[in-house]
Formats: sequence, structure tokens, C-alpha cells
Amino acid sequence: MSKLPATETLDPLALENQVCFAMYSATNALIRAYRPLLDELSLTYPQYLVMMVLWKESGISVKILGEKLHLDSGTLTPLLKRLETKGLVIRDRNKDDERVRVLHLTGDGKALQQKAKKIPELMRCKVGGDSEELRELKRLSEKALTHLQG
Repeated sequence: MSKLPATETLDPLALENQVCFAMYSATNALIRAYRPLLDELSLTYPQYLVMMVLWKESGISVKILGEKLHLDSGTLTPLLKRLETKGLVIRDRNKDDERVRVLHLTGDGKALQQKAKKIPELMRCKVGGDSEELRELKRLSEKALTHLQG
């Protein structure tokens, strides 16, 4: 790998040279772009993430949900309580092990899935890029996450 000439050396402390700042800014913009779409469902972005998991795996344990979303119980518990208050989920005990909390969708929670189906395509349009670029962005984001969790 060749080195850059001294005149082209990047300033390691310049904000415009920070990968983390670009990712942080993009994440904030992405979540802001989701807001009007999720407002129609009366969901926050973290609640939407929970619902996406439950639409695929109703009956999942709180522990497994936390692992999938990379959230600890201190963050997840109040989020789940709000979803329960909205009538979208039921937090219950596992029949085989009373210590394990499991989550089930209510009828309203299941019905919300139909309303949410348009969101991924609307967000793809907002983000821009072709399918291959978006897959590569996802792959690089997952790779960074893997390294950071080390």
C-alpha cells in the first residue's frame, strides 16, 4: 500500500475526515426521515424495530429480542411497557420457565403490520442509491458493528 505524499496527508482530527461523524450524521438524518412515516403508526423508531422483530417472531423472549436489537433490558423494558400500554403487545411469562418473559402481538399489533408494509420502499426512495449500493452499505455497516462489538 503506497503512502500519500506529505502534502496530501489527511488531518486525523478534522471533522470532515471522520468516518464516525459521517455515520452519526447519516443515522440521525435517517431516523428523522422515518419520523413522519412512523408518526402515522404512532410509533417511535425503537418501537418500530421491536414491532418488526415481533411481526416475524411473536412469542420471542425479551432476552432474545434484546440480543437481536442490541438493546439492554434497561432500555428495552420501558419501550415494551409503552407498546403494551398502546395495546400492541402483551408481555407474558413462559409456560415452561416463569422467569422468562415472552412477547406476543395483540390483534392491533398484528394489524399494524399491514400499515407498515409501505415504509421500507418509501425509505429506499428517500435514501437513494440502487439495490447493490444499499446492500453494500448494509454489509459495511454490519462489518463495522461486528468489529466494534469485538
